[in-house]
Amino acid sequence: MKSWIRDNSLSIVLLLLFAASLVGQVFAGWAQENETLAEHDQALLTLGGFLVSGEFLSALFENWESEFLQMWAYVMLTAYLFQRGSPESKDPDKPSPQDRDPALDADKPEAPGPVRKGGLIARLYAHSLGLAMMTLFLISFVLHWVNSARRHAQEAMEHGDPPPTVMDHVTEPQFWFESFQNWQSEFLSTAVLVVIAIWLREKGSPESKPVSAPHSQTGSH
Repeated sequence: MKSWIRDNSLSIVLLLLFAASLVGQVFAGWAQENETLAEHDQALLTLGGFLVSGEFLSALFENWESEFLQMWAYVMLTAYLFQRGSPESKDPDKPSPQDRDPALDADKPEAPGPVRKGGLIARLYAHSLGLAMMTLFLISFVLHWVNSARRHAQEAMEHGDPPPTVMDHVTEPQFWFESFQNWQSEFLSTAVLVVIAIWLREKGSPESKPVSAPHSQTGSH
């Protein structure tokens, strides 16, 4: 058991932090929403009612959308672009093991099943990480869009205005403001990590070069 926890400690801690943050978002958001409703003499929401509301789901998927976009862009851009001196980049002057033709290892018993099968399955598997991140981004984007439209429709009805349709909402500046305000911060934080890791170090982290490595070294090893 101890060995399993050690071997999976990074995922376990990240998921625990995610769960704690999600619980915090739920209860803080529920309290804030009910404060707003009370100020307008409206019926308060139960916890269950808040969890299925456009207010909560729009905010939830708005953030997931930007995170999966960041991960998809990072996976794809680092496959083709370089940043000399950064541990987050492949070395532009040396062959990278990530670029090795997987067909050369298809006869190895430890190779993943799709690699051993070859053909279309192997080609899809070769891009499966990027495809998975793109799919998660698109799902989150649609869920943000639909629930943001629900929220704005509810607000319109409260003010006696005709509620916009889902298709109307995707053309409204507010929806794109919600998305772009998160997208820009994700791209900025990733760019900052890529660049400052050229000169700065974090001993023990695979996201950093060895502390004694020269600034010109590209890649973490």
